[in-house]
This record gives sequence, C-alpha cells and structure tokens, in this order.
Amino acid sequence: MEYLSVIQYAEKYGISERTARNYCAIGKIEGAFLTGKTWNIPADAPLPKRSKQKYSPLLSRLMEEKESKLKGGIYHRTQIDLTYNSNHIEGSRLTKEQTRYIFETNTLGITTENTRIDDIMETVNHFRCIDYIIDHATEKITEAHIKHLHGLLKTNTSDSQKEWFAVGEYKRLANEVGGEETAKPEEVHKRMKALVAQYNVLKQVEFDDILDFHVQLERIHPFQDGNGRIGRLLMLWQCLQTGTVPFIITEELRLYYYRGIQNWGEVNGYLRDTCLTAQDHYKALLDYFKIKY
Repeated sequence: MEYLSVIQYAEKYGISERTARNYCAIGKIEGAFLTGKTWNIPADAPLPKRSKQKYSPLLSRLMEEKESKLKGGIYHRTQIDLTYNSNHIEGSRLTKEQTRYIFETNTLGITTENTRIDDIMETVNHFRCIDYIIDHATEKITEAHIKHLHGLLKTNTSDSQKEWFAVGEYKRLANEVGGEETAKPEEVHKRMKALVAQYNVLKQVEFDDILDFHVQLERIHPFQDGNGRIGRLLMLWQCLQTGTVPFIITEELRLYYYRGIQNWGEVNGYLRDTCLTAQDHYKALLDYFKIKY
C-alpha cells in the first residue's frame, strides 16, 4: 500500500500540517500509523468529516479560512481589526496599515525611529492568540487556557526578559488598574478558579454573562501586564463558543468601554450598550461576507 507523509496529505486536501497531524493523533484517519515520530497515512485515506453541527457558521468559516490561508475574508479581517484595536488601546504605536502588513507578509514593512520592538512582537503574538482561540473555541475555558494565551502574547517581548515578570503565569507583584486596587498575588489563583468554575456551570450563556466574566477578570487583573488584551481575546472565545456575534472595541469606543467596566454592577447598560454597538459593526461585516448569525 502507498503511504503519504503529513505534509503530502495536508497538501492533497488543502489543510494545515497541524490539522493533519491532529487527525492522525486522535484516530480520525483510518490506517494511519507512526514509525518513530513520523506518521504514515494511506494514500487513499479520505479527509475526515467535521461534525458541523457543533460549529456556528462564523466559526466554521474562520476555521476554513485559517486552514486555507485565505486572504480578504472574515478571518483576515478579524485578525487585523481585533489585533490592531486591542493593542492600540494598550498603547501600541503601530498603525492599522502596519498591522495589516505584518499579518499579510510576515515582515515589518515601513517603520520609523519610534517603532517599538515590543509593539511588533505583541502584534505577531496576538495573531497567534486568535489562531489558538479558533483551534480551541469549542472547548471549555480553563485557567490553563488563559495562562497559555498570556504566554503566547508575551513570548519574546521585553517583559519576558524580566525575572519578576511571570510570562504565562499569574502575577507575582501587586498591581492596579485605573488607580483601583486589584487582587493580591496570593489571592489570584483562588479567585480565578472560582470565576472560571462559575462561568463553566452556566447552562445558557447570555450576553451579560460574557461581559460579567470580562469585568471580573479585569478587576482581578491576574497578570502583571496584558490583562486587557487577554480579557478581550477571551470574549472572542466565549462568543465563538456560544454562537454569539463577536464584537471589537475600537478607539472610538474605548472611553465608553472603560466607563462601562468601571460602572458594571451599578449601571450595566453602559458596557452592554457599548459592546452591542461594537457587535452591530461586526454584524455588518458578517452581512458583507454573507455569513449567517
């Protein structure tokens, strides 16, 4: 019998090597076997069928476009819009065009003397975070997932070179946000464990549940830095997981977003209305790309 390598199988069906390897590892390709660390796949093995009923139309499209490396679609647009806006909120100096260029070419393009290496690294890393979310969107969010996202976001940044900065781990030093105290380092694990457990037992996740999780995460502020971006990435995860239309907080909505977080629990409408406005913008994108929601 003729056999294909993972690379050959992936090229044959237009999928990523990682996806092909995962199919082998979980037994989805009948007859595939390992020789050492190399998978041997029967040449006539069909592409495993996905159980589409567990994916929303948006998540299905994101998966397909990610695997095929399609440019100009909703995956492409989501990567650039979310990465640019979320990083820009946190002080990144990269323009949207620079962000687009990095995503499309994996090169820097035109830079200035004010271009910071950390801005570039965190942009590349943020793209990887979104890919990770798409790959794991149907899984329940765990503390391990949250820490992994932080590790991806901060890999090879200047923060990762600091002994006191815990990349991919909860903070070691006390911090604050907007002049407000956050959870003490020794309290973080207990509070994060409770937050995740409380969310995962919900039988029906409503829009406000996603927002409440986000606010509680930001008030805990579990990491030394990167909390806002991790929180917004998790909202994307929660939306894809529950079939909720995602939303991207833009510069125009930033101050309303901050006001909403600050007043959550007293005037929930501030944050809800801001996020619903952002959601309307994303719905317009879905309409353009003819994706049902």
